[in-house]
Amino acid sequence: MTSSLLRPCLRLRTHSGTAPAAAGPTVGGTVPTPVLDWQHPRVAALADAVAADAAAAPGGPAGQLAFLRLAHRRIARTVRPVYSVRDERPVSQVLRLGRGSCSQRLALLEAVARASGTATRVRGLVVDGAFWHARFPGMRLLVPERVLLAWPEFRLDGPGAGWLGVSELFGGLEEAAAVGRGGFTNTGPETLFEALSRTAIDWDGATAAACPAGAAACDLSAHVLADLGRFASRDEFFARHGQTLCPTARLVAEPVLGRWSAGARPH
Repeated sequence: MTSSLLRPCLRLRTHSGTAPAAAGPTVGGTVPTPVLDWQHPRVAALADAVAADAAAAPGGPAGQLAFLRLAHRRIARTVRPVYSVRDERPVSQVLRLGRGSCSQRLALLEAVARASGTATRVRGLVVDGAFWHARFPGMRLLVPERVLLAWPEFRLDGPGAGWLGVSELFGGLEEAAAVGRGGFTNTGPETLFEALSRTAIDWDGATAAACPAGAAACDLSAHVLADLGRFASRDEFFARHGQTLCPTARLVAEPVLGRWSAGARPH
């Protein structure tokens, strides 16, 4: 059972399982949205700072990839990871607060990408809430049964390029899994956002045999309850399927979870 207050409040429009839903635009885009408000001076300044860091990068897809990696590293350094439950928060506010959830920091990465001219879209996943149990020992009854996840993808331009999932931002999944560092355990201070640069985050079972024996699994596909398809923006995704928690639950939980540093244990 779960807390009735924190029970998921999703509007799932798909069959169970991991088959992608057919509905939903897949073209992505670069325009600002209420969440991805990259025209705000704070976000534009961040994009300019990343562009300055990437000034020596080559052109084409390699340059886009270098920009995205530098943006990820800068966000990881400057935006403190917390358990905020407000997926709809504009990224300019995330920057103002200096803290954000994995979802909010991924949204910030998307916004900076769009500011640079790289189109983005998201893949919608429903992940088993039990995936987060290890992070909240003694509080499992408060973890929602299902968690809605907007997983970004970036359009790299040029011959042979195309859509790149954020899971492959720092290299191919099998290559990352075989490095020998183990998969993402969802414990301690490391979050999904930080783990992207260290190991494979594999929602599709592509690395089932790639992680070293005895190490934490890189294959996270067993935690995926449904694949909702791809959407032109996370705004559109949340408008169609809702958020993990209902508005009342978000109102109650945000003052605590929105300041609770990832990896910190409750007193």
